[in-house]
Amino acid sequence: MAGIRITGMASGLPPNIVDQLVEAERIPLKQIEGKKVKQEDSLKLVTDLETKVGDITKNLGELTNTKGFTDTQLISGDPNIIDGAVDSAASVNGEYSLEVMQLAQKPGAISNGFPDKDKTQMGVGYIKFNTPDGQKEVYINGKNSTLTGVAAQINASNIGMRATVIEDNKDKENPYRMVVSGLKTGDGNAVEFPTIYLLDGDQDMYFDKAREAQNAKLKLDGFEIETPSNVVNDLIPGVTLNLKKASPGQEIRLTVKENMEAVSGKIKAFVDAYNGALGFIQNQSKLQKGANGKEALGPLGGDSMSRQVENTLRRIILAPQMGVGSRIQNLNQLGIEFNRNGTLNFTQEKFNKTLSAAPQDVSNFFRGDGLATGFIPTLKRELGNLQNPAFGVLANRKKGIQEKINRFNTQIDQKERQLEKKEDSLRKKFADLEQKMSKINQQGAAVASMAAGAKAPGQ
Repeated sequence: MAGIRITGMASGLPPNIVDQLVEAERIPLKQIEGKKVKQEDSLKLVTDLETKVGDITKNLGELTNTKGFTDTQLISGDPNIIDGAVDSAASVNGEYSLEVMQLAQKPGAISNGFPDKDKTQMGVGYIKFNTPDGQKEVYINGKNSTLTGVAAQINASNIGMRATVIEDNKDKENPYRMVVSGLKTGDGNAVEFPTIYLLDGDQDMYFDKAREAQNAKLKLDGFEIETPSNVVNDLIPGVTLNLKKASPGQEIRLTVKENMEAVSGKIKAFVDAYNGALGFIQNQSKLQKGANGKEALGPLGGDSMSRQVENTLRRIILAPQMGVGSRIQNLNQLGIEFNRNGTLNFTQEKFNKTLSAAPQDVSNFFRGDGLATGFIPTLKRELGNLQNPAFGVLANRKKGIQEKINRFNTQIDQKERQLEKKEDSLRKKFADLEQKMSKINQQGAAVASMAAGAKAPGQ
């Protein structure tokens, strides 16, 4: 109790005697807290291992689709003129020659210039557009017929036109213009820009220049083709082309081919994740210096759970895949094999060579039937068993450790309450002792004083 103070003056005991006694009583509590910290460290390590085991299959999921092991790419001779994207499931390997003679464009027009964009009024009236959907009319009211106001009313009319106010500094006195354009490219989306009918304005408004809608024109292997958009997805199977710049007379070579780097990159990521989990376990089995300077195995070193996880990881790699309809049955045929230090080594050149020569065999080896056979289904099943929340060795170990931590927390709470009561009792007892000793000392002093007074006359 902080309210009771023991001076130790009367009893001769140290003033902090209670603190010393309580600290001695706290030794078993500190031992329990130390055990709890060790269990918390172990729980973190098991959780880290569980995460690393889960990371092993993270990059392999995409390889189980229809063309997972025949990923393709588009190589453009000049990406500044043409680039694109490939759908591996629909593409066909091959080479193509493409010439972009003309880009598709939207219809558009630009108005005459104005000295400002938000003061000069255009007046009241109509602006009419002849569109593929018929004649469209926009009413311009007199409340806000500035250049900005007219553009806003066109945009709000939902007629398939977009208006923007720009600053064109070629004309210093009248730099502000309005650009009106259609929303779609191609000849079929042509728009006529007639005279603007606005009355009582501060300045006349009219379309100064117009731009016609047009199709993109290109040559594919020498054959001229027109398309309404600069995004073309029906010329080359499984390929979406982006036409970026017209370059008449320049043929661009396009190649659709296997993207070995993408596939081997996923395999390398798998190997790296596998080595991450295996290396984590191996490090726990090495001697490590503790806080006391002594060497000892890591918290999970020699642990049965760690051994079971390690044995499972090694068994997955070494076990042949039977009944998958492939001449490849082992990972070492694909350049994946153990090093002397127990981790995996990936020879990318060997993998790419095998994939190029026998893509279906590689695919069958990894995919199998998608359920019972194949390396990836086997890997997912085995690792899933380790992580299963109901019976998995990792989940069970985490539960066991957490139960120990909970028991330690209960013991710590009980000990803390006991110590608090004991400290309270000790402080009261020693305070009472201090008071009694003080009275005894006072009485002794009084007796000594009386004895001294009685002796003085007979001297």
